[in-house]
Amino acid sequence: MEDGWAKKAEDQVSKLVSNLEIESKEETKESTDTPDVASPAETSLLLKIIRKGLVESKSDLEVQRKDPSSPLYSVKTFEKLHLKPEILKGIYAMGFNAPSKIQENALPILLADPPQNMIAQSQSGTGKTAAFVLAMLSRVDTKLDYPQVLCLSPTYELAIQTGEAAARMAQFCPDIKLKFAVRGEEVAPGTKLTDHIIIGTPGKVLDWGLKYRFIDLKKIRVFVLDEADVMIATQGHHDQCIRIHKQLSPKCQMLFFSATYDKEVMEFAEHIVPEANIIRLQREQESLDNIKQYYVRCNSEEEKYQAIQNIYGSITIGQAIIFCHTRKTASWLAGKLSTDGHSVAVLSGELTVEQRLAVLDRFRIGLEKVLITTNVLSRGIDVEQVTIVVNFDLPMDAKGRADCETYLHRIGRTGRFGKNGIAINLVDSEKSMEICRAIENHFKKTIKELNADNTEEIEKIGS
Repeated sequence: MEDGWAKKAEDQVSKLVSNLEIESKEETKESTDTPDVASPAETSLLLKIIRKGLVESKSDLEVQRKDPSSPLYSVKTFEKLHLKPEILKGIYAMGFNAPSKIQENALPILLADPPQNMIAQSQSGTGKTAAFVLAMLSRVDTKLDYPQVLCLSPTYELAIQTGEAAARMAQFCPDIKLKFAVRGEEVAPGTKLTDHIIIGTPGKVLDWGLKYRFIDLKKIRVFVLDEADVMIATQGHHDQCIRIHKQLSPKCQMLFFSATYDKEVMEFAEHIVPEANIIRLQREQESLDNIKQYYVRCNSEEEKYQAIQNIYGSITIGQAIIFCHTRKTASWLAGKLSTDGHSVAVLSGELTVEQRLAVLDRFRIGLEKVLITTNVLSRGIDVEQVTIVVNFDLPMDAKGRADCETYLHRIGRTGRFGKNGIAINLVDSEKSMEICRAIENHFKKTIKELNADNTEEIEKIGS
């Protein structure tokens, strides 16, 4: 079974490049002066593809259980979960030797009897997908020939990624049958599916479950919502997911997983997932403790560029990421730095997915020391050598207000893996100074002024 599924997943993943290349070419028709952003689903897809292994998170996980007397505990080995031998063999074949931090805390709850609901939040690359895939496989009763597990992803490509992980983990479980519910997958009218696990997108699952009745949603035992923040946000697949959710049995185990949840989405998730166990990272303010934050007053883009030159020439920098608001600025800055002899890479929205992956891979292995990017990937670039992040333009929302969430994700690209980092904010107007102060007030962390013309002052921040 594994060969067929893995090959199919590999073929489908290769198609996503050409599909998203079309979208990227459409993007190039837009003005290079417009803000350059990627959809949350596309960002998540890129992160899943570029991961080469687990990210070791130094952050503490907060575990909230509705039942304070629960005997559930964390596990340090997969053997303690008393898994089926075939599933355990699949886990080791995937290269997992011991549970990651979120798996330690989540898996005992996911596999508990009776089943328990969960809302989990943890950064990209920490093992969330493997955790819920393990739960999905463990809940299947192969003696029953109907769908028992349903996993929803926001896009075709992300569903394929999850399916590929499930196929690898189930490679020694030939009796477990899995099926994609995505575009291009057709089922003959009147068919009742006998596959145990369905992995798909909301629109297709809605058709198969309500319109054509290929799936009896009342019989689903486990319902997984991957990238839950994208799925239940009002601008996402909110309505489709709620329609599917309403068809499920009250006894169905509900598992929501995501890298981030804003306040409103988390409140909604808690509302529709009864008696949920909640696992999430520490509060965002704590995650900035090991990052020194500064701002530099400038009067023009040329002065901003000179400030970068002064800083880069005065302190030892492993690798740097510079964030710009538009492609035009990113391109101009890359040209200036390259002319002055710096090894520079640019990551922006007009690149195809394949090109973006190549840029990130080169940066990760150190072939380029400076990555200039827009908001196409402000989160999830985990490169240990990144010691400094520069906000060439401070992040703003559509109304011109401080975008504190984007700021957090941007400067969080440094100070990774428990190390210290530096964030430099270039301020060129009263408006950008207001944004800087708003960010400072939001996180309750001081952003100190730095004189970029003073070599001694700059050297002190690098010590």
